[in-house]
Amino acid sequence: MATKFDAAAYNFRKQCPYIRKDLLRWFPGHMNKGLKQMQRKLSSVDCVIEVHDARIPFSGRNPIFTTTLTGAKPHILVLNKKDLTINSLIPRIKDQLKAEQKIENIVFTNSKDQNCRGLKALRPLMVDLIKGSNRYNRSEELEYNVMIIGVPNVGKSSLINMLRTRNMHIRHALPVGAVAGVTRSVMTKMRINNDPKIFMFDTPGILEPTVTDVEMGLKLALCASLQDHLVGEEAIADYLLYWLNKHSKFKYVDYMGLMEPCDDINKVLLAGAIKFNRVRRTRDFDGRVRDVPDLVEVARTMIKAFRTGDLGKMLLDIELLNLTKDDSRDS
Repeated sequence: MATKFDAAAYNFRKQCPYIRKDLLRWFPGHMNKGLKQMQRKLSSVDCVIEVHDARIPFSGRNPIFTTTLTGAKPHILVLNKKDLTINSLIPRIKDQLKAEQKIENIVFTNSKDQNCRGLKALRPLMVDLIKGSNRYNRSEELEYNVMIIGVPNVGKSSLINMLRTRNMHIRHALPVGAVAGVTRSVMTKMRINNDPKIFMFDTPGILEPTVTDVEMGLKLALCASLQDHLVGEEAIADYLLYWLNKHSKFKYVDYMGLMEPCDDINKVLLAGAIKFNRVRRTRDFDGRVRDVPDLVEVARTMIKAFRTGDLGKMLLDIELLNLTKDDSRDS
């Protein structure tokens, strides 16, 4: 049982610790190439499934998708990794997305759980939307083609694999990984269902080409949609610490070997280095070898604890959600 701490007793930071847009660098060439490939494939697609991280349902989605890929086709927004967010807030998130962004078809999934209700609902929803749409040049085609899109590392390939496992009992169809950018190009279409025949195009993760909001970028980095080294593990861990303290989420205190909450990332990482015995060998200017705390490795440990849910379930977009008093207590 975690110790209860009173946030009011601590002088935590009130603003995001990072404001420089040059902190975040992305949009490598393969993303631009992948987007053009996706646009060329669009004429042979009947439905677009956009996958995003359920911990950031309102931020980080690429606006390019709306203008170039999802407008003319049936569109389903899949908010994946629902096991890592706050389940009691899911109905409110759906209502707000429908009201503010006019997204009608929203499904929450956990692509690691074969019995997930969202996964079960996805196939009939796809079929109904495609049957009810004007397929134009594809009206005579009996097979259905679905394109799956999203920013990096939200679980697109995992979702395809799980659908294939559920519907066709085929395992390990596509490579997946915890690092953003595993899928590099639009791949050969993969069958995910036999009756009716449904094929899916896996696609590379595509980020917004420019940084419009540094905190949005840090949320993407925290959710692993950016490769850690592009931002820096210590910077990502520092943003995580700021967010946890701001929202009175103090599981990190025990996890990192602290006695009480702390707003100094260096002190937190030093405590973690002692707890986890993370050291690296270095050589002084005079040639002597000594062990020093490996703060980067401890930062990776702290970030991983967030990503796996060891620090608790989170909704990083909690401030963007229109909450009632009851909802606030749940969060």
